[in-house]
Formats: sequence, C-alpha cells, structure tokens
Amino acid sequence: MEPHTVTDDLLVVAEETLNETESQMVKACPETQKLLTINGYVVEKDAEKGGSVDVEERDVNTGVTPSNGENGVQRETWGNKIDFLLSVTGFAVDLGNVWRFPYICFKNGGGAFLIPYFIMLVFLGLPLFYMELALGQFHKSGAIAIWKKLCPMFAGAGVATCMVAILVGMYYNTIIAWALYYLVASFRSEVPWASCNNSWNSPDCVSFAHGFNASLVANTSVPSALEYFNYNVLESHKSRGIDDIGAVKWSLCLCLLGVMTTVYFALWKGIKSSGKAVWVTATAPYVILLVLLGRGATLPGAGTGILYYITPVWDRLLEVGVWIDAAAQVFFSLGPGFGTLLALSSYNKFNNNCYLDAMITAGINCFTSLLAGFVVFAVLGYMSHVLNISIDELALEGPGLVFYVYPEAIATISGSVFWAIIFFVLLITLGIDSTFGGLESVITALCDLSPTLTRHRKLVVLVVVVICFLGGLPSTTYGGQYVITLMDTHAAPVALFGVCLVEAISVSWIYGVQHFSNDIEKMLGFQPGVYWKICWSIICPIFLSILFVLSIVAYSGLQIEHYRFPAWSETVGWLVTSSSLVCIPAFIIIKFVITPGTITERLKLMIQSSSTDYPDNEAGFTLRNAQRHIHRGSRYVYTNIITKVFRKHIDKHEHANDGQTSNGVVGYQMTEIPANGNGHHFYGYQIVSHYPPEENVKHTTPTSAVANVHSVDVNNCIDHESDTDEPQTV
Repeated sequence: MEPHTVTDDLLVVAEETLNETESQMVKACPETQKLLTINGYVVEKDAEKGGSVDVEERDVNTGVTPSNGENGVQRETWGNKIDFLLSVTGFAVDLGNVWRFPYICFKNGGGAFLIPYFIMLVFLGLPLFYMELALGQFHKSGAIAIWKKLCPMFAGAGVATCMVAILVGMYYNTIIAWALYYLVASFRSEVPWASCNNSWNSPDCVSFAHGFNASLVANTSVPSALEYFNYNVLESHKSRGIDDIGAVKWSLCLCLLGVMTTVYFALWKGIKSSGKAVWVTATAPYVILLVLLGRGATLPGAGTGILYYITPVWDRLLEVGVWIDAAAQVFFSLGPGFGTLLALSSYNKFNNNCYLDAMITAGINCFTSLLAGFVVFAVLGYMSHVLNISIDELALEGPGLVFYVYPEAIATISGSVFWAIIFFVLLITLGIDSTFGGLESVITALCDLSPTLTRHRKLVVLVVVVICFLGGLPSTTYGGQYVITLMDTHAAPVALFGVCLVEAISVSWIYGVQHFSNDIEKMLGFQPGVYWKICWSIICPIFLSILFVLSIVAYSGLQIEHYRFPAWSETVGWLVTSSSLVCIPAFIIIKFVITPGTITERLKLMIQSSSTDYPDNEAGFTLRNAQRHIHRGSRYVYTNIITKVFRKHIDKHEHANDGQTSNGVVGYQMTEIPANGNGHHFYGYQIVSHYPPEENVKHTTPTSAVANVHSVDVNNCIDHESDTDEPQTV
C-alpha cells in the first residue's frame, strides 16, 4: 500500500469540489442539516428545525478525542500561539540566565565555553525539550497521567516531578520576594544601600557611591550594598547558622505573600489567565535588558568587562569539568523534567507545530543568556574601573551578583533610583513567570487525575499556592539564606537528572522511539530525522546517566563563605533529594504487587502503554496531510471537503444498503483497501454509530469501537471548535 496514492487522490477530489463547498455550506444552513466529523469520519443527520444531535467528541479507538483531557473533560486550548510561546519562554528564561550563565561562561573559558555549550544544547538540551513538547501535545496529559500512556511502571517519575516542582516553589519564590523588597525600598530620593548613614550599618561600612578606591580601604571594610543585603534585607546577623535560623522576618514574609498572591491570580483560571499574564512578565525582561545594556555600554570600563566575558581561553576545553558545567547549564536553563513543558504543550491543538516551537523557544533562551552576559559584564567592567580591582574579584554567581554587586554599581550611577527600579522589575518578572510554569505542571497533573479537580481548579490552585507559601516561611527567617542554600542544592539537581533519565529510557526503549516518531508524524505530517532518534535513544540517556552519577559523586558539601553546614543538615539535604526519587521505585513495587498474573505477565502489563493511536491508513490522518496543500482561507472548507470526498467514494463503491442505524446517526470511515488482488486500490468505508459497539453496523475492516464527533453548527455556519480562519484538524 502506498500512502501517497491516497493523498494524491484526495487532493484531486478536494480541489475539484473546492469551488462548491462554500455555497453548499450556506445552502445547508436553512435545511438544518447537521454535519458531524471526526478523524476520518462524516456523520450526517437531517434534524428538525432548531433540533440538534447530542453527541460528544471522542477518539476513534479509545473514546477520547485528541482535544479532550485525560479525565474526559473537554481540555481548553491556548487562545493563540503567542500565549503558548511566551509561557514556555517565560518558564525557561529565569534568574539563572542572569546570575548563573554569565559567571559559568566567564569561569570556563569565556568565548571558548560557547563551543561545549552549543554542543550540549544540540545533543542534550534541545532533544529533551522537543521530546517533552511533543509528548504533552500528542497525549494531552500532564506529568502524572502521561505515564499511563508511556509506561505505567514508571508512574512514580510523574509524582517525583511534581514533588520537585513543589520543593523548588517553596524557596525560589523567596528570592523573588527579596527582589520585591528591594523594589519597594528603591522608591525614595536615594537608594538605601548607597550610604553608610543608616541604622543597620556597622563601623566597617564603606560606600563606593562617591568613587572611593577599594585598594585604599582596609580589608575589614564592608561595602554598603553588602551590609544592606545582610543586615537590612536578610538580617542574617541574627542567625548563627542552619542550627538557629531565628524568627520569621515579617517584611520578607509579606513580600512572599505578595508574590504568591500574584501567582494565584495568574493561574486560577488556567491558561486563559496565565496566557495573558506572560505578555507582561515574559516580554518586559527583554526591554529592560536592552535598556540596561545600552546604559552599561556607555560606562567607563564596560569594554574591558565585555572582553573578559567573550575572550576565549581554549585550554579550558580540555577540562572535563567545563563540559559538565555546559551540560548542566543547558539542562537547567531549558527546564526539562519539571513537567512544565508537558503541561503547557498539552493545551496545544493536535497538529500544532511543536518542532518549530522547540526551535524558537530554545533559540530565545540561548539569546537571553548571551545578552544577559553582556549586560552583567559591562557593569562588572565598570565596577572594576571605579573600584580599581580585578574583575575576578567581582565576578560572582547567584544572589551575590544581583543583590550585592549590581546594586553597588547602580548606586554609583546618576539616576540610580530609576536604574534600581527597572533592574529589580527585571528580576521579579524573570522569576515569577518561571513560578507560573513550575506550579502549572503540578496543577495540570492534579487536574488530569479527576474531572472533579478540573471543575474545582481554583481550589486546586489555592491549595498548591498555600503549600508553597507555608513551605517558604522558613526561608523568610533570619537564617533563610541557609535554608535556601540547602534546598537549592538538594531539591532539584539530582532528582531532575534521575527523572529525565527514566523519561528518556521509557520513551526510547519501552514506548519505542519509532512509536514516538510515528506520533509526531501524525501531528506534524513528517517523521523526525535520524539525528533526533539517535539523540533520544542513545545520546540523551548516556549524558543523563553521567550527569546523574556525577551530581552525587562530585558533591562536596554545603558552604556559604566561611560557614560550613553541619553534618545533620547534609543528611536532611539528602533526605530532601530522596523524597522525590524514592517515588520511582516505590510505585514500581506497588504496581507489581497490585497487578494480577504471573511475574512475566505482570511485567508485560506494567510496561504496556494505553497510548492513543491514530492508524496511518485512516482517512483522517491522510486528510490531515492533504489539507496542508489545499485552500486555507475558510473555516468551512475542510468539513465540506471531507463530506464530499467521502460521499463521492461511498456512492461509487457502495457495499451495503443498511447505511442507517436505529438511531439515525451514521459515520463513514474511509480506508484504502486492495481490490480483487489486482494491486489497484479503492476507498472502502466503515459505518459506525456513536452508540455502544454492539449496536454498530460495520463494513470492510473494522478498526474502531465508537464514533464520536466534532460538530459544525450549520444553522449559524460556525465551527465551534475554530477561532481562526485556518481549517481545523478534526
């Protein structure tokens, strides 16, 4: 059988009938004829005027339509493509792009680091990113439910994903709260960290806002910006360490409450609300980064700083650690394993081009990291010039860069209040839309479990947000920085490597890389190339295995400056890591115990997916490809083409006279079938009602149980599933 023969024939018929379709639909309206279509099905019924046919949309094999949710509740879709792209971009581009990538690049050979970075992007980050977008879009499921369709045995990986997202949400939002604290404090005539004349300053305080030379200052001196961060924002001097974190600092607690309240109202209505919020939170950082770059480039010493950033040190490429850092940076920057990509893409339309989405968003992410590096090192070069010290002494990563070094630079620039305000708005927007994505993965996963949870989404969002807020309270104490360091080290890195390793192995070797490639073809109309298949099945599992092992073996303990964490806190940290990873073997054991049969039978059932398939020989799949080549101007054309193509071939190759079932609703499935063994092909059909299988009247080769439908209201000539002028996949 040659699939292209079907497509070509369909195109001929479709083009012949194209000019008539619009007028026929208009004619159908006053006749109150009901046209009902699904993947390769057409159902017609003459209804009484004002009447309707009560049917619901489902998949031809499983009873669940590609546009329906995992729990059978109609799944909402993105209002437009930009909402989705901004949501994915907002999640992937976070604080790490500003405070981690520039430092990692500088530390590992400057411009030379871009070579291992892009290699790891091409062979590790991008394949995993594309894989998760395609999985979510095809299966319409979040982090937990999708495992029923991939490999039920590893359902614990979905639970682990949600636990990681919750654990990260418990401390990550406190960092955003710090930025909010700074933002509020900036609304005054002079930024408060510019001077040493404040109640929190110590005798050792020194201000560089007026151009003091750091080389002339005693070693015991403390910059005013650092004192502001430690003694005013954190008040860390009131804590002796992780053993004694002290009381909650209520000003930070209120800032955290403000952040979580914003998160709640951005997520409570699903993608309808979050999809609009990211228009601000995902775009504002680029405007601000460009403004900051423009200002930074005019500062004395900026060129020196940028040269430090991009000058290649080729010898560093021979060090294994550089390649490990590149792999880790790519991995954490794009964000696979959090379940967010699965959740966000599950709200896409079935034939959305997720391949192009992956290329666009990954490219934007890389561009942002590089841009942030220029912004940061332009300012570091300026600070080096002002303070007369080496850039090496200023180049920090993490909170120290954005809450100490950069604010110190801002304090020395004219118009410091304005620059402080936009800088901390940058940090807030970078962080908060990553929180949107991280918590959406949990919310989607929970709502997929039950229609009741879906209907009460606002309550689910509230519970998740409250849990993160309460879990974040320890990080708002005087010793909160110790809590954040412990959680940041142990909550995500090892667990995410483990989850993604299980995911890559499950998709490639259990579900099957060819099976997965076929799924992509059914959505996009083309198979992934050999490069993608090799990356998914071989390269990604190898890299992830190495990263997983090294993240454990290379662990060197917790330390903040000269403070070394006690042994008991290290144990707590590894318990945090294990709390998510243990879900994977635990669910395997539970699944094995509750599955009936012999050991062999149990194992077979445990790895057997319940994937929704769309057979290649179904006309729905063929028409999905054909419709890419025909007129795309009217939302009614596709429905009419299906109707006319089917009716023409059914009339030509009639095999039975009982084309009506008792309920009066008939579906026709077109399939290509060899005739008389002569090698020629014709189109047969299958009659399927939307009632239980035993009531069906079937002809030719049956491949489905129940025909459910996508309806077109011809009384108003409006396709209820379409809000664009493109023909819709049905």
